[in-house]
Amino acid sequence: MMERSTSNMTYQAWRHESEIDPPGLLLQSRTVFEDATPELVRDFFWDDEFRPKWDPMLAYFKILHECPENGFMIVHWIKKFPFFCSDREYIIGKRIWESGRAYYCVTKSVPYPDVPKRDKPRRVEVYFSSWVIRPVESQKGDGQLSACEVTLTHYEDMGIPKDVARLGVRHGMWGTVKKLHAGFRAYQNMRKSEVPISRCAMLAQISTKMSSEEYSQREHQVASSREEQRRGGEVSFAGERRNGGSVDWKWVVIGGTVALVSLHMGLFGKAVLLGVGQRVGRQRR
Repeated sequence: MMERSTSNMTYQAWRHESEIDPPGLLLQSRTVFEDATPELVRDFFWDDEFRPKWDPMLAYFKILHECPENGFMIVHWIKKFPFFCSDREYIIGKRIWESGRAYYCVTKSVPYPDVPKRDKPRRVEVYFSSWVIRPVESQKGDGQLSACEVTLTHYEDMGIPKDVARLGVRHGMWGTVKKLHAGFRAYQNMRKSEVPISRCAMLAQISTKMSSEEYSQREHQVASSREEQRRGGEVSFAGERRNGGSVDWKWVVIGGTVALVSLHMGLFGKAVLLGVGQRVGRQRR
């Protein structure tokens, strides 16, 4: 779909036509930032207080709930869109898992009765966006892990025709990526100063750690689940609608990994985050 680069950033993107209910566009991308640490990139993507400085679409945000023990939070967003789409409202749960210096950042629409739906702005009830953030070798060829790779998977049902969404993505993607990159470099400079970090960034640093043994055990679980999927199972992004919002275990793709996410009373309970990107990799080749 797209492959662009600058002197210190590389970006690749793929689009998949989703056949799930409701149908929509599943976007995947890989970004490599030179001279960047995974920890700073993690904080940047999580920092909704800083986000309006590079993302003009975020008109409003508020932290509705936070858990200081595991960093989980629920946020309220209102985003402004171009002329073809009215404003949209989001209630999003966010949590991070960590294995070594790799971070698995999950954001997903969640129920929150204290903020009832309104006619306007329209609420996006099917939303999933996540990042796998890890150190990689620099393109400088010095063998140092001084670059950071971000693998994104994004899906949402905005309630607009697929052709309109496809057109908007194609024409606006590179401009958005350039704003994101400029925003990250500004964030990088800001963090070098003595400015206190935001509450969002503080919560990003409270991730749930997974041991290498636990990671290996869950790899075995995923291998079994992949075999089950080949026998007829399917990956679901929108299970809540079919199950009336009840507690439900479901598979969700996270940019070359798979997570088994439990939603219970609006909070993420557990997640299995594992490296099973071979299938996605084969599709890209």
